[in-house]
Amino acid sequence: MKSKIIALFGLVIFASCNQKKEAVQENEIKKEFAVFGDSISKDNALTAAQMLAKYQKLKKGDTLAVKFTTKINEICQNKGCWMTLDLGQNQQAFVKFKDYGFFVPMNAQNREVVVEGKAFIEETPVNELKHYAEDEGKSKAAIDSITTPKKELKFLAHGVLIAK
Repeated sequence: MKSKIIALFGLVIFASCNQKKEAVQENEIKKEFAVFGDSISKDNALTAAQMLAKYQKLKKGDTLAVKFTTKINEICQNKGCWMTLDLGQNQQAFVKFKDYGFFVPMNAQNREVVVEGKAFIEETPVNELKHYAEDEGKSKAAIDSITTPKKELKFLAHGVLIAK
């Protein structure tokens, strides 16, 4: 009888410790990343290299629902209304936010990020490229040097996690 009680007591302690461990892990995720837009998880996110491979298979007009993780290169310095993400091999994705519904901190460059949404390829017109260059704080000479549209890897995010 004593052994059954001891075994039951041990099982209760084990179960409560396991629940605490899960709660601590969930809190660590919330502490590690700030959430912008829809609440998303970092689980099953593609790497930057995997995402670049997906982009290379896209054609103009295609969209791909996907989630990936990488580092932030640049952020709009006026509002935080767009960012560029490193995909490796001197490639980057230009990210906007669904329905202009949220912005990201303007000081989050070089932080880890997880984005979830739709990837696509688009040609960006000259006037829009010049606007983004102004947002980045580029010089007048750099802005004036933009004279041709640019084929870009784009992303419309509905949820973003940024490492704190």
